[in-house]
Amino acid sequence: MPSSLNILLTSIEYLKGVGPAKGDLLKKEVGIYTFNDLLNYYPYRYIDKTHLYKIGEIKPDMPSIQLKGRFTKLIEQGGGRKKRLVGTFKDDTGRIEVVWFKGVSWIKKSIKSSEEYILFGKPTLYKNQFNITHPDIEKAEDQEEQFANHLFPLYHTTEKMKAKYIDSKALSKLVKVLLLELKEVSFEENLTVQIIDRYKLMTRKAAVFNIHFPKNENQQKRASFRLKFEELFFIQLNLLSAKSYRKRKYKGHPFKTVGPLFQDYFEHKLDFDLTNAQKRVIKEIRKDMLLGHQMNRLLQGDVGSGKTIVAIMSILIAIDNGFQTCLMAPTEILAAQHFKSISMDLFSLGLKVEILTGSIKGSKRDEILQRSAAGDIDLLIGTHALLEEKVKFKKLGFVVIDEQHRFGVVQRSKLIKKNNIPPHVLVMTATPIPRTLALTVYGDLDTSVIDEMPPGRKSIKTFHRTNANRLRVFGFIKEQIELGFQAYIVYPLIEESSKLDYADLMDGYESVCRAFQKEGYKISVAHGRMKSEDKEFEMQRFFKGETQIMVATNVIEVGVNVPNANIMLIESAERFGLAQLHQLRGRVGRGAAQSYCVLMTKEGLSKDSFMRMKTMTETNDGFKIAEVDLKLRGPGDITGTQQSGMLPMKIANLATDGRILQEARRSVVDLLEEDPSISKEKHLGIQKYLKKLMTEQVDWARIS
Repeated sequence: MPSSLNILLTSIEYLKGVGPAKGDLLKKEVGIYTFNDLLNYYPYRYIDKTHLYKIGEIKPDMPSIQLKGRFTKLIEQGGGRKKRLVGTFKDDTGRIEVVWFKGVSWIKKSIKSSEEYILFGKPTLYKNQFNITHPDIEKAEDQEEQFANHLFPLYHTTEKMKAKYIDSKALSKLVKVLLLELKEVSFEENLTVQIIDRYKLMTRKAAVFNIHFPKNENQQKRASFRLKFEELFFIQLNLLSAKSYRKRKYKGHPFKTVGPLFQDYFEHKLDFDLTNAQKRVIKEIRKDMLLGHQMNRLLQGDVGSGKTIVAIMSILIAIDNGFQTCLMAPTEILAAQHFKSISMDLFSLGLKVEILTGSIKGSKRDEILQRSAAGDIDLLIGTHALLEEKVKFKKLGFVVIDEQHRFGVVQRSKLIKKNNIPPHVLVMTATPIPRTLALTVYGDLDTSVIDEMPPGRKSIKTFHRTNANRLRVFGFIKEQIELGFQAYIVYPLIEESSKLDYADLMDGYESVCRAFQKEGYKISVAHGRMKSEDKEFEMQRFFKGETQIMVATNVIEVGVNVPNANIMLIESAERFGLAQLHQLRGRVGRGAAQSYCVLMTKEGLSKDSFMRMKTMTETNDGFKIAEVDLKLRGPGDITGTQQSGMLPMKIANLATDGRILQEARRSVVDLLEEDPSISKEKHLGIQKYLKKLMTEQVDWARIS
């Protein structure tokens, strides 16, 4: 029996029924370049065609059904736009009327009274008689025995494909042609016999055939489990083998000393007790940095949980051991915020702290670069500017990357390569990540979680209101301002260049001015179109309490810490994602007073928008919110998975396949414990398939 390998590498235009024009369309529209790509283009849903009904069995309110019989009559009726084809379809139990409003002439020519057909459609009762409009039709003899009585697959297609007659049905016919070619071909297994037996997995060949044309629901579920397990297994293997290799190959600086800087900061600079979660995470980081291999650790913690304190204390351990450190943030605002909050305490310890962003130029920039290269800066805080080749360190030992989801793996690696021996890396995110996503996107990192908020901090009370309640909401804001507090009013800005969003913001600003300035309140405004210095000026006015209201876009999502601000009004909240809403809400609740968040929306929300509002009003737990967000949006849009460097997923869904992921990961851990280099004979099939996947991930031949 020949192997599938060479056949599957064949370019798609050589499949019967494709050709150059359709092949080009498949490549451009859905990335189907080869037979293998088509094989891995899985259905997103199935129509149940496992049962053939008799016409005499039809009842009202039935779903789409299959009938088998012959056409005894075909008559064209009407004319022009009202032209239609009416057919009489008969079996041994009765007859039913079939109607077409499109393709009348072509359909009439193609149907022969001598042929037996299988008809698929939804029966409708009209004037006490059943009929079916625009059914799918197939010659009974064309339903090959191998694919008879199956769940019929539905495939995603594009408008351009449909315009060229490549709809879901056409795609399924191409898959059918391919599977018939592969009927006598052997498929190499990519999992060991032990794993296949342990999970009672289908063979690869059976899974591939049954994912496209399953005989029944049980076969479809078994095929789906096999392919999902396999996909998640190799994603985890890719991540964990890289992690294992890195730990074996790259030695890290062993930080053996917890010295005077750490002790001084802990005893004299902290005016509050660390939470147990913060203490636990610092111990985890400390243990990592003692072992002599490079630390790569993800620190997750909700807004306000105290990640920055953990980062500072970890930085001090590195400096105590004679090394330089750096902290990279995604925006100038956040970098400046870190510099202000961190530098004062570290200056008092005699440390040299600097900030480097894109707006720092000329002699000041040159001076910072020279001092960093000479080892005369203990902590360099900055933005993407830190990634530039000109930025050098004499002895970089510890790197903190804040809001990691805004950076890609390539950027992370650039920072790590600024030292011969890689520095320890602490990656932080205030965007809680569901466990399944963390294991996949950041599966190559060790993970720490701060799952405890500082004592005394009150939960933010969140309310959902519609535009009809605006005057009452404004009245509530006035009450809070009279009590001495400040308020944010945030408008969505999808793109900084969006004229519509900008107009919405300015209209909103004017209405806020009309409502509040007559009371003598002062208002700041900040948005992405402003110059950095103007935006900073407005934010400083608000920070100092010179203005009572900050009207802004989500530029204030990160980087603004105003403990006196206790109310957040989010306008058009339905236009924000859950993660953004949660981040914005975290701008308040930073003082001791009770804080509030009001989500203002239009009436008549979509199901997903309503679920987002409901979730926000029911919980402040970022991890619960992240789980709902994953279910609503899917993994591709969350935390920048497209930048993560992970293998792409074609069938697994992290929102629903957490159990399969856990099983796959456990199998990978067991394999790597037994065979870290994946070189034993029984694992060679796994090694070969992983290399194949890595090669396919960036196929330069496909990039024009």
